[in-house]
Order: sequence, then structure tokens, then C-alpha cells
Amino acid sequence: MDATGDVVFALSDGVLLLDVAGPVQVFDSAGGYRVRLASVDGRAVRTDVGVSLGVDLALSEVGGDVDTLVVPGYPRDEFAGVVPELVDGVRRLAAGARRVVSVCTGAFVLARAGLLDGRRATTHWQACAALAELYPGVRVEPDAIYVRDGPVVTSAGVTAGIDVALALVGEDRGEDRARAVAKYLVVFLQRPGGQSQFRARHAVSGPRSATLRRALDLVAADPSGDHRLATMAGALAVSERHLSRLFRRELAMTCGQFVERLRVEAAQTLLESGEEPVPAVARACGFGSAETMRRAFLRVLGVSPSAYRHRFRLADQRTAPWRPVS
Repeated sequence: MDATGDVVFALSDGVLLLDVAGPVQVFDSAGGYRVRLASVDGRAVRTDVGVSLGVDLALSEVGGDVDTLVVPGYPRDEFAGVVPELVDGVRRLAAGARRVVSVCTGAFVLARAGLLDGRRATTHWQACAALAELYPGVRVEPDAIYVRDGPVVTSAGVTAGIDVALALVGEDRGEDRARAVAKYLVVFLQRPGGQSQFRARHAVSGPRSATLRRALDLVAADPSGDHRLATMAGALAVSERHLSRLFRRELAMTCGQFVERLRVEAAQTLLESGEEPVPAVARACGFGSAETMRRAFLRVLGVSPSAYRHRFRLADQRTAPWRPVS
């Protein structure tokens, strides 16, 4: 085994099961890695879904031969309250590791250990604001799937652990090996788009203004309708200037940007669940043409409608079992 073969996962109770299982599967499928799970006390850990994971050793028993240290994440209501012993163990092992990797909210462990000070980083899209607020020295990049800053690599939520593990395999074993593993796991080698494709539907919080709430209800009720600023202002019996000011003050966007976002979300639903051609979806959601919808998707989500449908619609896929050559 070469110097890049030793991978240690630092765990404690409550760890997200998929944050561990996804990257472990990638490294194991690639071959040539020694993967070890280490907990604070050397005992099995209980994951977020109640399944216990056996570990190989305690963090204190891990020697200085670690090449890659991986720190998985924890549920949303726990990511700010990480175990001090875990932080201490991660800090000690990181000092001798070639690279340190976090998956999802594992970035909070790295930040608590001081490993993200002055660095760029990302985490689960729901936790990016909290990471930036709790650790102002971290330059959070909320739309990235993963971010490398020197020897530290942070990744977005849950399945992004698979993305970052594939990237590391590509660095260590070559792109051909990483591509073979991605094919075996039936995942993208490098998925297009960023976290905004998952965050867009939750990005607008409830406005305080009753007038603006009525405006949003009008758009949500019929995304394909005439929602030009003048038309909406007339329907709400307010001036265009006042309505525009409400959108900017409370939603930090223009009326047109909000309408575009809602139309994109309506199109997402049709693309995910139906078989309507893209031009028909565009007309149904008020875009007028497929090209107009394509440009809107690229602005809002960073991917085209066709690419979005290919990735997210429900379809039965059957693949013959095989395993890449180690």
C-alpha cells in the first residue's frame, strides 16, 4: 500500500450514517486504501438513524500514519454542539495528516478545531449561514459541492461525501479509476451545478408585509400568469415603486427575479414527475419558449432543464452487478 492509502474516519455518537457509508464505499471500491473507523473511546457509535457502527480503534490510538482524515457530519439540531473530545482528537490527527476532509456538517468540527480559520469552506446548504455566523473567520461558499483550500477539503450535504471521495480517488489513483468507481456506484463522477439546485425552493422566507405576502400568493397560485410589476401593483392597489421597494427590502430580489424563481420551481416539479417535452413545460410555466426557460434554469440552478430532468425524475434503473478491478 502506498502513502496515500491510509484513511481514518473520526466519529462520535449521532454521526450521519450516509456521511460515513458513502465515502467508505468509494474508497473500498477504488481499492488500495486502508479505511479505519475511529471513535472517541474506541467503542461502537450509534448513528443518526439508530444503526450502530463498529469501529477499529479509539482516536487516541491512531498513530501518525494517517494520510487522509475524514470528519463526517451530524444532524441539523446538533451540528453546533460537537463533542469536545472529538474536536481535540481531530485537531491532533490533522496536524500530521496530508489532508483533512469534512462531509456535510463535519465542517463545524473542523471549524471548532481551528482548522478553517482564514480558509474557504462549505457545508450543507441549510447550515451555511450558521457556519458563517458562528465562525466569522471562515469564508463560506454556500453553493459549492466541495471546496479545497490547501490541505483542507470541505463538502456539502450528505451525498456530497461521495463527490469529494471520488475527487480524492481521482487525485490518488487517476481519473480512470474514479470514473470506474462512479460507474459502479451509478453516480456522477462530477455532478453539474451547485447546491442552489437543492436550496432554491427554500430560499424565500415569509415576508412581514401583508402586501408582499399577497403578491407572493398571486404568483404561487398561477406561476404562468401575467406578473409584471405594473400588473401586480395594479392588482394590489399600490404603486410600482412601493411594491418594488418591498421586494428588495424583504426578499433582496426584484419582482421579476421572484417570478422567475417561482416559474423555475414549477418547472422543476413537472420535469421531475412528468414526461411532457421541455417546450411544453416552458409554456405551461409561463416562460414562453424553451430557450427562455433554459436561460432561467442556468441563472437560478446552474443546470439546464434537460440536465435537471435527467438527474431528478423518477425512473427505474436496472444495472448488472459488477465491481471495478482493484
